[in-house]
Amino acid sequence: MSVRVRFAPSPTGFLHVGGGRTVLYNYLFARHSGGTLVLRSDDTDQARSTEEYADDIVESLGWLGIDWDEGILEGGPHAPYRQSERTERYRQVAYELVVSGHAYYSLETRGQLDAFRSEAQKAGASPAYDGRFRVSTEEAAARVEAGEQAPIRFAVPRPGRTEFTDAVKGAMVFDHTQVDDFVILRSDGSPTYHLASTIDDCDFAITHVVRGEDLLPSTPKHILLTQAMGFEPPVYAHLSLLMGPDGSKLSKRHGHTAIRAYREAGYLPEAMRNYLAILGWSPGPDEEIVSLDEMVRRFELSDVSTNPAVFDVTKLEWMNGVYIRALDATEFGAQVTPLVEADLGRALTAAEAESLVAIVPLVQERTKVLAEVAPQVRFLFVEDLEYDSASWEKIMTAAEAPLAISEAMARLGALETWDDEHIEAALRGIVADHGIGARKAFQPVRVAVTGSAVSPPLFESMTVLGRERTLDRLATVQERL
Repeated sequence: MSVRVRFAPSPTGFLHVGGGRTVLYNYLFARHSGGTLVLRSDDTDQARSTEEYADDIVESLGWLGIDWDEGILEGGPHAPYRQSERTERYRQVAYELVVSGHAYYSLETRGQLDAFRSEAQKAGASPAYDGRFRVSTEEAAARVEAGEQAPIRFAVPRPGRTEFTDAVKGAMVFDHTQVDDFVILRSDGSPTYHLASTIDDCDFAITHVVRGEDLLPSTPKHILLTQAMGFEPPVYAHLSLLMGPDGSKLSKRHGHTAIRAYREAGYLPEAMRNYLAILGWSPGPDEEIVSLDEMVRRFELSDVSTNPAVFDVTKLEWMNGVYIRALDATEFGAQVTPLVEADLGRALTAAEAESLVAIVPLVQERTKVLAEVAPQVRFLFVEDLEYDSASWEKIMTAAEAPLAISEAMARLGALETWDDEHIEAALRGIVADHGIGARKAFQPVRVAVTGSAVSPPLFESMTVLGRERTLDRLATVQERL
């Protein structure tokens, strides 16, 4: 059997990191098995689906380096791959299920359903509706023929139970007392998720459904629908949900949850992909940094953990730093240049580009996310330097600050050679001659030259900035003090 898996996001929001992990696992399983990955759009919720969200899904997958073999944009033998374009197919199946006796027009009143659930709750019984108010097939047909609108429900066999082996969670059993006669087609003719998703899985010959465990309660419904349609159910694999560091379900209160937020913040796609991969799957003992090719080679659904995985931004930052340090200086410079230009609101000149090339090796070793770079190197590309207020208040109000600035001006102004070594020697002379600590001597100079107490290494930064601009900035600060 050739493996066919699918990723079926709803374009009702930006791609969630949990969705990113789900599609990655589908991708790894398909590539490891020599199978096919299908990308479809579960966009039946037209009120909430937007082109912006649909585009974000495609862009985020591209950024993560995940391609697909069949589906939206790619096309394929089962087109169309957007559910909004397959409504007639869903209606056809729903009507056929009514004819075959697997489904029925639901003419129960809201009052009847509310009373049933209220009584079940009082009795401590299952609130799953069991079809007890279902009218005869003849009466239902007559009332619908007369123009009465009614949704269509699937008739869950009772008594009974649905059993299957989950590729991640193992043996699963659902008693049908816990599965209600669920709606498959609304009274306005629109399909529910259960109907549309199951039909697509059958029509597209999906062999394995790899998805989040929040959809596990839907699985018996999908299996029953699949069997009623005359198909063999796929293998299901349900992934544990992502949790925040506090042990609760990952949400916005834990930080960003959309893939695009990390893309915009300067995370590398290789790092994000690697981190998502190890959230529930281990490439090997005590091994965390692994290439995509190695992931594909080693990935097995049976190795996916059943335990919840913690999405920890601190861990992601660490991993991103590992990948940033692995870049060669040229590639790192190419990555940060557009971010620096965006920060400045203009393109760099040729001379400024050379300055950036000179400074990036100094910041690469300490960078966790690319977005940190632009603020650190901005001092090189502006004429009117802005001083970080917290840095100024902390550093420049110290008693030693005026001395450090005036001494730095005198000693640096006398240098014949302007390079790291001579600049360092000149500034260390202040420490030796005046008996003050290096921090008290250097930090005022750092704030004067870069605008902040946090910057690339001081001596090298001054070398790149140049003698004239460095001395001008020291003079400006001396006057201000």
